[in-house]
Formats: sequence, C-alpha cells, structure tokens
Amino acid sequence: MPPRTTDSTPERRDDDRVPSTGPEPETAGEREGGAAAGAGAGSGKGGDGASGARPAEPGAGHTAPTPSPAGENGDEGGERGEDGEDTDQRVAAMRRAADGGRRWRALHLAGCAVLLAVAVTGGAVAVGGGQDGGTGVDAVSAAGALSPGDLARGDLDAGIASLQKHLRAQPRDFGGWSTLGVAYVEQARTKGDPSRYPQAERALRRSLDLEPGNDQALAGQAALAAARHDFPGALSHADRALKQNPYNERALCTRIDALVELGRYDDAAKAADTADDRRPGVPVFTRYAYVHELRGDVRTARSVLERALGSASAPADVAYVATSLGQLAWNQGEYKTALGHYARALAADDAYLPALEGRARAQAASGDRAAAVTGLEQVVARFPLPGPLVALGELYEDRGADGDRAKAGDQYALVDAWTALARAGGANTDLETALAAADHGDKEEALRSARAEWDRRHSVHTADALAWALHVNGRDEEALPYARRATATGYRNAVFLYHRGVIERATGDERGARTHLKAALDLNPGFSPLGAREARTALKDLEGNR
Repeated sequence: MPPRTTDSTPERRDDDRVPSTGPEPETAGEREGGAAAGAGAGSGKGGDGASGARPAEPGAGHTAPTPSPAGENGDEGGERGEDGEDTDQRVAAMRRAADGGRRWRALHLAGCAVLLAVAVTGGAVAVGGGQDGGTGVDAVSAAGALSPGDLARGDLDAGIASLQKHLRAQPRDFGGWSTLGVAYVEQARTKGDPSRYPQAERALRRSLDLEPGNDQALAGQAALAAARHDFPGALSHADRALKQNPYNERALCTRIDALVELGRYDDAAKAADTADDRRPGVPVFTRYAYVHELRGDVRTARSVLERALGSASAPADVAYVATSLGQLAWNQGEYKTALGHYARALAADDAYLPALEGRARAQAASGDRAAAVTGLEQVVARFPLPGPLVALGELYEDRGADGDRAKAGDQYALVDAWTALARAGGANTDLETALAAADHGDKEEALRSARAEWDRRHSVHTADALAWALHVNGRDEEALPYARRATATGYRNAVFLYHRGVIERATGDERGARTHLKAALDLNPGFSPLGAREARTALKDLEGNR
C-alpha cells in the first residue's frame, strides 16, 4: 500500500489528546486544517505512500490581478464544468493515450501531448462554471472564505465553487486565495488530477502577492510541494510558515511528512512530538502513528490510531483514520481486521478512494479475487492512479483468463499516461515510475528513475525501489546494501522483505534469502498476487536445496 498521508481536517475537541498535552493556540480562530500531501503509489510487488480566513486586509503597496469571469482567458478561466463530466473526460483522454501503443516510450510521447492539453485547457484558478450539487458547504464567512476544515467536512467541489464565487466579488481576500489553493491540492489528491497543481500554485502565489509572508499561503505552498514530491521544498515552506505562526497545523503536519519522505526519521519523530504538543488532533495523530510504524512499533501505531478514531467525529476524519487502521492491519496480514476497518471507513464516506482500494487488496489477499477485481475496476474507472492500476493489472495476470494479459497491459500503460499528466502538473513521479517499470515496463527507465529519486531523498521506500531496480537490471551485488537499508528501521513491510530475500538469493546468500522470504510470507502472505507467488516458489526451491 502507498505510504499514508492525511486527507482530512479534524474538529478540535478537548479530549483529542493523544498522546500528550500541550499549550492551546492563541485563538480559536487561528485553527488550521489537516495537511493534504500526496503520496507515492506503486506496484503491488514494488510499492508499498486552516483556519477560517482572516479578514481581507489589502496589503500596503501590494496588488493582485482581479480574477476574470469564467472562460475569458486560458490562465484564469472558469472551472471545468460538472465534475463527473470532467473526470470522465480526463480518464477517457488517458485511455486514448494508452490505446495509442503498448510500448512505454512511445506511449510516453503520445500521452504527454494528450495530457498536457488536458492540463492546459483544464480550467484556471479563479472563478467559474457549475460544480456538483449535493450537500456541499456553500456559506461564505463574513471574513470572506471557507476554511479548509469546512471543505474537508463538506463537499469539496461545492466548497470550491463557493470560494470561487466569493473571490469574484472579493478578489483581494488573501485568506480566500490561500484556502482555494489548499483546496485544489486536496482536489488533485482525491480525484487523481495533478493538473490541479498549477491552479493551486497560482492561487497561493496570489495570496502572497496580497499579503506577503502570510502563514496560511506558506503552509499551502508546503502542502503543494509535498504533493508534487518536492520534499526539500515542502520542508522549507513549512519552516517559513512556522516562523510566522508556530501553531499552524498544516505546516506542522507537512513538516513531519517531508522529514519522513526524506528519510530523516529521528527528526520526524521529534517533529511529531512538537506537533502533538502544539496542535493535537487527527492530522497529527495519524502522522505520529506512521512514524512509529516506520520504526517497527506497530503496537503504538495501532493504539494511537484507535484513540484517534474514537475521537473523530467528521465523516472525513472517520474515513481517513479507519483506512489508516485498515492499511496497518493489512500490512500485518490481518485481513479480516482490515476489512472491518475499511467497512467503517466506507460507512462514513462510501466514495473514499483509499478505502475502496484497500478493501479490494484485502479481499484479494483473503482469497476473494472476484470481488477484488470488481472493486479495483470500479476504482480505476474513475481514478486511474498508479497503485490501483498496477494492483488490478497483477490480479488480471494472476487470474490468467482469456484476454487477461492484454487487460493487464492496458493497466500498466495507463500508469505511464498518469505519470505524464503528473509531470505536466509539475509533480515528480520518479518513485512511481521506478516501482511500476521495474516489474511491468522499461527496466532501464526504472533504474534511471530510482537513481534520480535516491539522489533527492534517502527514505526506506526509495532504498527499496533502487534495490529492486538494480536487481531487475542484474546488478544484485550493488542492490544488496540498499535492500538492507530498506529493512533497517524495523518497518514491517512484506514487499521490502521479499525484495531483500530475492536479492540475497541472487547474490548466493541462501540463508538470508530463506530468512527474509519466509518473513515476508509469514507477515503478509497476500502482499501481492504475483510477488507472493514468486516468493513461495523461490522459498520452495531454497528449501529443496538444503
């Protein structure tokens, strides 16, 4: 499963204290919503990943362009109309790109042309067309903007539409622009639409033009950088925001995310403690738990998440925390428990993508492959992200019915189309490329991408990706130190153990190979339909050689 990130904003409660107590923020009006950070998603064999705005005060000597009415120009035009139509068009464009050819490099060139057009014509920062109806939050505060907390607890699309309407009337509301930027980051993540990132960037820049140095926009820039996998940038923006406001929850959370993704786990643990002291709540608790999980302390991670779930009230919070518990259980091979957590998440939000994907993976691991295929088909039909695309492709391969190999190839081709769209939106996709291509694409490209990502950050996930990319290119002696590094923190991840075992076998260390292949299968025997099968075959061969 991909590394976890926060996608919801808690309602602050007095009993939300997990695991410590700390100072209250100066004013209730300064409360920040949870950070929305992107996360790597990868192969089943190779992957795991605000306050209500202050009153709009024109900055002395600072001006910003007034947003134009919908569709008046390419940069600041309206939104893309009904969200369902928009998503369908985006998915159709990706599938047309994938149908143009099965070879990865040819597809990349064709896909970029199509998807860049989608990104460029996809709408702009400011005001515009209709959004989905429903029960979205549509009240605009006297100060002029919805908080990200309101957006997370309501209908995101309707909330964005309300913000756009407000900003048409009050274009100098810097808090409104920062909130809109963060909402676009969240929309990009929840809808699998990286073309929202440039829109977010422009909205946040406009907020800073109106009020230089405001912590809301700086924290939004941190969240945007994290979503694009620019983790040094995320850390820098978060530190700048915290210098302005040490209690900015979004900045506190994104700082933890950045340190985790950079592989600075000791610093991440300290940052989690600091965030818990300053702004305890669901966004901080989930990150606190993940830092412990990465160090192999599953017991503490589960305890923190269970207490966070008990304190969660908003549906978005319940869905997020229950899904985090489901992923934690799935990683330990506890499929029945995982399915229970996913059921609770989907009871709170029946369209929550990580829960739908997690449920399908747990169904596959527990033997219900038909339900898993159906579930993942429904996920990728609307949100063709790398993680579920590769998982579905591997289920097709494992099933092996007529036409399944071609179906699997379609899913893997769509991963490349998604990466083209993500790159067009300014996101770094080297980790996703390395993980997917190592097993299902261009092995040399997998190694190039893994090396590039390792040059940027030294996390356990990048160590594992580089180890595996080196292995599939026949460079096992070089791969082994990275495989060891991926498992060095104690993180209980069956994929990492499987990769290490395969690499050890290739280097002649049969004892180490048996140890780690067995550990992978003991921990999570259904970690991947293809990887688990290969692990069992390799272990059987090793046992026969004893």
